[in-house]
Amino acid sequence: MRILNMKSIKIFLGACLISVSVFAGNDSKRGQAGATELLMNPWAKSTGYSGAGTAMLTGVESIRWNVAGLAYTNKTEVILSHSRWLVGSDIFTNAVGLAQRLGENGGTLGLTLMSVDFGELIETTYQQPGGTGAEFSPTFFNLGLSYSKIFSNSIAGGITVRVINESISSASAQGVCFDAGVQYQTGERKQFKFGVALRNWGPTMRYTGDGLSFRGSTPAGGGDYQIRVDQRSEKFEIPTLLHIGIAYDFQLALDHKLSALFNFTSNSYSKDELAFGAEYAFKKYFMARLGFNYREGIFNSEDRTDAYSGPSAGFTIQYPWGENQDKTAGIDFGYRVTDYFGGTATLGLRVTL
Repeated sequence: MRILNMKSIKIFLGACLISVSVFAGNDSKRGQAGATELLMNPWAKSTGYSGAGTAMLTGVESIRWNVAGLAYTNKTEVILSHSRWLVGSDIFTNAVGLAQRLGENGGTLGLTLMSVDFGELIETTYQQPGGTGAEFSPTFFNLGLSYSKIFSNSIAGGITVRVINESISSASAQGVCFDAGVQYQTGERKQFKFGVALRNWGPTMRYTGDGLSFRGSTPAGGGDYQIRVDQRSEKFEIPTLLHIGIAYDFQLALDHKLSALFNFTSNSYSKDELAFGAEYAFKKYFMARLGFNYREGIFNSEDRTDAYSGPSAGFTIQYPWGENQDKTAGIDFGYRVTDYFGGTATLGLRVTL
């Protein structure tokens, strides 16, 4: 018992030292990445504690933060989720996820699909900046295939390959990226958890299509001839990031548990983040969550670089059923506070079999 406690303390201190030593962000590349929809969280549970679940999240939602948690899926899990992104901006996200355990020792497969709905936008051109009279709807989605496995009594790991698509009426970009993660658990009740995940690692992307061409004229043989001129767009990077998280479960009573969570995120193209979260659970029936996401300058509106002001909250109501009460059906809700617009609200429906 004493050895386990010392090991937990060393891991905790190591995570804190790493976080302090690298907390700064990359000022020279800030705002230069594309495909930023990969940074949008479409799931409700993790929204409630500001994404601090790198060490603790399991099942379908873990694919977004640390794919290693997928390995702890009981058998089958399905989630449908809908977000009102920055309420008032008329942007929505929709996501569906499936996790399937492959026998006792076969690992777990996961499949997720996320899309962003921008609504109908007015089409403009160089010649008609006021609008052509037509409308179009951008198509942004990513599809992920994941595999995760428990390698020992304490360690699980996994990997995700994700296909990215962004398109408008006359131009599009496609790409691929990879996620990898590890979770470690220790203690008499597996109450101490540690997780590390690398996300969105992949090659650059570039837009192509008819929208990048135009009709030009060239003098030849004494006359002007119309030709098609194709332009090449600049390549852009994918927003790679690294998560380091810890969590600890406090058993308050037989049916009551409180989990404390901490997460550090190192962003390649934006400010680094510290996320703090807490989750209270009453049996399998009810969970309540609070969180706070800190970035440099977040308490000063003049220095803040995004709309989020830090706090978040959420809850889960679910009903256990089945012969051993190991199946559940539930509703997840999460909300992040913003200074502008009306925050981001996410609702999810989840079934585990």
